[in-house]
Amino acid sequence: MITMKEEHKNTQYRRPDETISLDELKSFLWGAATRLRGQIDAAGYKEYIFPLLFFKRISDVYDEQFEGFVAEGGEEYAGMQAAELAIRIPDGAHWRDVREVTENVGQRLVEAFIAIEQANPGEEADGRVIGGLDGIFGPKDGWTNKNKMPDHIITSLIEDFSRYNLGLSSCPADEMGQAYEYLVGKFADDAGNTAQEFYTNRTVVTLMAEILQPQPDESIYDPTCGSGGMLVKCLDFLRQKGQPWQGVKVFGQEINALTASIARMNLYLNGVEDFSIVREDTLAHPAFVDGSHLRKFDIVLANPPYSIKTWNREAFMNDKWGRNFLGTPPQGRADYAFIQHIIASMNTQHGRSATLLPHGVLFRDEEKELRKKMVESDVVDCIIGLGPNLFYNSPMEACIIICSNNKPAERKGKILMINAINDVVRQNAESKLLPEHIEKITRIYHSSTEIDGYSKLVSNEDLAKKDYNLNISLYAYRSQFVHAQTSLDASLSAWDECSQSVSIEYNTLMKMLEP
Repeated sequence: MITMKEEHKNTQYRRPDETISLDELKSFLWGAATRLRGQIDAAGYKEYIFPLLFFKRISDVYDEQFEGFVAEGGEEYAGMQAAELAIRIPDGAHWRDVREVTENVGQRLVEAFIAIEQANPGEEADGRVIGGLDGIFGPKDGWTNKNKMPDHIITSLIEDFSRYNLGLSSCPADEMGQAYEYLVGKFADDAGNTAQEFYTNRTVVTLMAEILQPQPDESIYDPTCGSGGMLVKCLDFLRQKGQPWQGVKVFGQEINALTASIARMNLYLNGVEDFSIVREDTLAHPAFVDGSHLRKFDIVLANPPYSIKTWNREAFMNDKWGRNFLGTPPQGRADYAFIQHIIASMNTQHGRSATLLPHGVLFRDEEKELRKKMVESDVVDCIIGLGPNLFYNSPMEACIIICSNNKPAERKGKILMINAINDVVRQNAESKLLPEHIEKITRIYHSSTEIDGYSKLVSNEDLAKKDYNLNISLYAYRSQFVHAQTSLDASLSAWDECSQSVSIEYNTLMKMLEP
C-alpha cells in the first residue's frame, strides 16, 4: 500500500528563498481547497483552509525571524529574541512537528493550535483586549472527526501547503492579504447563499473607504465585521496613499465564532497587530462600551445582516445604552436597530459612518417615524443608490447611508442624493463597480456637485413634503421626455435595462409584502 508520504515524495518543493507570485499563490490556495470537494460541503471549506494557511504563515515567518537572529548572534541569542516575537511558536507546535505525524494527524494539529493560542494571549489595554491568538483557529472538533477529515485528507493538505514558503521574504504582507481576500471571495462563490454572513462586495467596500477618507491614528469600527474586509480596506486606503497606518486602532464585532476567527487571521495576515475583534451579538451585547455609553469611534462602517426577524426587540425598546433614540424598529426588520447602533457609536465631534443596506430602509412605511427623526437629527449626510446584484447572491438593490457629525456647511439641513443605479457592470458572473464609477461617486460626494438626473441636494423641508420617503429616484432622476435620435441597438439595450429594472422592483415589492 502506498502511503501519503510516498505519494508526495516526488512533489516539487520550492527553495525557501524562492518568491511566489500573487497569481501562483491564489491558484495554489484554491487548488488546496478543492481537495475537500466530496469530503465536506463547500460552505465548510473555510473552517479548514484558513486555519492551515494561518498556521503555515506564522510558522514560516517565525523561522525567517529566528534565522535572522541566529545570523546576528547565534542560537542562544536567537532563542532569547524569539521569546519576544509578536507571535511565538512553542516547542512541538511548529508546522514541521505536525507534518512528521502519520497517524491521528487531526488530533496532533489541534494540539498544536491550542499550544499556539495559549502561548500568545492578548494584551489588555485601553479597556480592551488587543491582538492575541486565543481561539483564533476557530472550532476544532472537525479536525478530529475521522469520518469528515480522515488522516490522508489532512496529510494531503499539509503536503500541499508544505510546497511553498509563506515567509515575508517570499510572500510580503500585502500579497498575502490580497490572496486571503481572493480566497474569501472564492469560498463565497462556491458556498452560495451561506456566504453572505461574512462577505461584502469589495468594490463597494472600496467606495465606502474612499468616501470616509480614513486618517492616520483614527479609530475604525465595524459592528458586524464578518471576515474583516471593511477594516482591512480602510487600512489599504492609507497604505495606497503612502500614509502611516500602523497607528490606526481597529475594532470589530461578529456574532459567528468561525467568522470572527477568520477576521482576526485576516488582520494578522495583512500586517495589523493593534486590533480588537470580539465574538458577540452586537445588538444584544455591544462589546465596546465606555461606562454607561457606547464607545465612540472616528469611523464606523458596516454591512449589517439585512431585515433580520430574530432579535430581542423588547430589550432594545428599553436599551440601557440609549440606542433607541429614533424609536424601536418593527420585529420583522432590525435594520434601524443597527443604524441607531452605528450612529450612537460615532465620535460626537467628527465621527462619520457608511452603512450598506437594502433599498427598502429608505421608504418602507413601517419605519417612517424612524426616518423622520433621523432626518430631523441632521446626521444623514448622503445617500447613494447602487445598482442590483451587489448584495451577495441577491438581485436586491443596495444603498449606502453616509452619516456625519460634522457635515460641510453646504449640506447642513440637507442630504445629498446620488443615483448611481446604473454605475455597475457584470463581469465573470459578478456585479461590481469599476474604478471610474468609484472616482465619479467620490468626486461628487466630496464636492457636493449636482448633476441633472444623477445627484441632488435635497433640503429637510423638501423631504418632509415627501413624507420622509428617502427613495432616491424621487429626487435625482432623469427627465422622461428627452427626444433624441438613437440607434436600434441602443433602443433595445435601453428597453432591456428598463425590463430588468421593473423585474427587480417587482421582486423587491413582493419581498416587502411577505408576512
